[in-house]
Amino acid sequence: MQSQCSSSDPFEKFPPPVKRRRFIQLSLAGLGAAAQRSAVLHAAAETGAQGELLYNGIRLPTMWPPRIPHPSGRPPQAPLHLTTPPAVIPIDVGRQLFTDDFLIGQTTLKRTVHRPEWHPANPLLQPDQPWEKLGPAPMAAPFSDGVWWDPQDRLFKLWYMAGYRRATALAVSEDGIAWQKRNRDVVPGTNIVHTGDRDSATVWLDLDEPDPKRRFRLYRAHREEINGRGEWWFEIHLSADGVHWGDVVGRSNAIYPRSTVFRNPFRRVWGFGIRKDSSTAVGRCRRYYECKDGIADAAKEPEDRGWWLAADAEDIARDDTKLPPQLTNIDGVAYESVMLGLLSLYRGKADAATGRPELNDVCAGFSRDGFYFERPDYRPFLAMSEKKGDWNWGNVQSAGGGCLVVGDKLYFYASGRRGGTAEFPDGGACTGLATLRRDGFASLDADDTEGTLTTRTSRFSGRHLFVNAAAAGGELRAEILDERGEVIAPFSREKCAPITADATKIAVRWQGAEDLAGVAGKPVKFRFTLRSGKLFAFWVSPAASGISQGYVAAGGPGFSKSVDSE
Repeated sequence: MQSQCSSSDPFEKFPPPVKRRRFIQLSLAGLGAAAQRSAVLHAAAETGAQGELLYNGIRLPTMWPPRIPHPSGRPPQAPLHLTTPPAVIPIDVGRQLFTDDFLIGQTTLKRTVHRPEWHPANPLLQPDQPWEKLGPAPMAAPFSDGVWWDPQDRLFKLWYMAGYRRATALAVSEDGIAWQKRNRDVVPGTNIVHTGDRDSATVWLDLDEPDPKRRFRLYRAHREEINGRGEWWFEIHLSADGVHWGDVVGRSNAIYPRSTVFRNPFRRVWGFGIRKDSSTAVGRCRRYYECKDGIADAAKEPEDRGWWLAADAEDIARDDTKLPPQLTNIDGVAYESVMLGLLSLYRGKADAATGRPELNDVCAGFSRDGFYFERPDYRPFLAMSEKKGDWNWGNVQSAGGGCLVVGDKLYFYASGRRGGTAEFPDGGACTGLATLRRDGFASLDADDTEGTLTTRTSRFSGRHLFVNAAAAGGELRAEILDERGEVIAPFSREKCAPITADATKIAVRWQGAEDLAGVAGKPVKFRFTLRSGKLFAFWVSPAASGISQGYVAAGGPGFSKSVDSE
């Protein structure tokens, strides 16, 4: 088994930021652009313009998605809901994470940003079948595509590119580690499930779809020669089992290759991230549009596609390329109370002399409105190896579906490339897995000096407080305060049973209170006191079992719905 990464990490000299960092939204071009955008948004709020009210209390402007001009690459401002949060934040949906300052009123705790670890068994999938070796480079890896837990078959399912731009294949697994390429009847003797030519694709398992024949969606970036020119667009297919795909049921208008689609269940829309190569120094970036159905209304004219994402001015350039990073792709998914964005950053060309593939890795961003993404860390979340011959020596890309919830861990699948020939160095694509603690993107930490966190004013309808915390060597306690900051009896620190465990779901209890029914529906604050430990998340559940009613990304064993509700 080959090593998963080099001991030399080119980004280690850049420590994760202590304070909240900027999001990856495109900044405005032109003189005074940032001030112009801020003025527009604040004017809409001040004049009483009322847009959509979100699950978390954020009120969108009447013009949504925002219309912002061409990217300039300058550092953008914080979104309005971070600078001016709701007076009362509803927290009934999902585990509440600390990837930004949205929930934080006051704290003396220190934020630590965490990154997943590559699994020692990587690569889990390699191009070892004849049909995976067709074209200029062997391929057995998702180019977005999708990795999902299918509760109907009780299997992990991984769709991937088989052979370079040749076909889409399906592998299945019972544990997410050992994968099988079962023969299918689409192309007998192979695991190919769709033969259409392709670039990137998105496979989506929609557990909220009432028609079982439409459970799976395939958005396939397809190319044809039209009037001597190659044109790309999404062709959309539906399936009941993810194996047998029907005829084309919808098409987008012209796109670039490496475009992708995701569902935002918080707003019940389908988001289309369209790659665009800008002529400015920003380079590769994204346009965005959204639609309710995602099939019949998938075709949008270019003027309907607003500028969306680009690499931030604070993104880190590699010393060996000196190339300003560019945004190649984003795969989005709802995780608990936020949208998770996995952002592929391009950092350098493929090198024919050494055979090293194109340099791409994956960073993480988080959104509370589905458009603006906050990035607490600019280091790669899913990194390349610096060792020649490793499966992820270059071109690491995220898989559609984002991540899966497997017990106390999150599973992130990704493609990587070993390298190829001088004529085509960007080859040898395999599939690997990285794991992270559940909710483990960021924690608020205390050493042996006790620290506190007081949340902003919130409201809930549940009855049981839970935390995800690592306090085995220390102690965590909680209090509930009224709007003035006064303790509400009996929810004091003194009557809180101390938490001295390390677990992703721990009930918080107080002497003299069976549950939180007495304060449900009222505006309150939580104050956590922590010593020698980490706090990853908190939530108020309607059940003693600790369900969060938040979204579970691409699912996982034990989940039969898109939310944690069982």
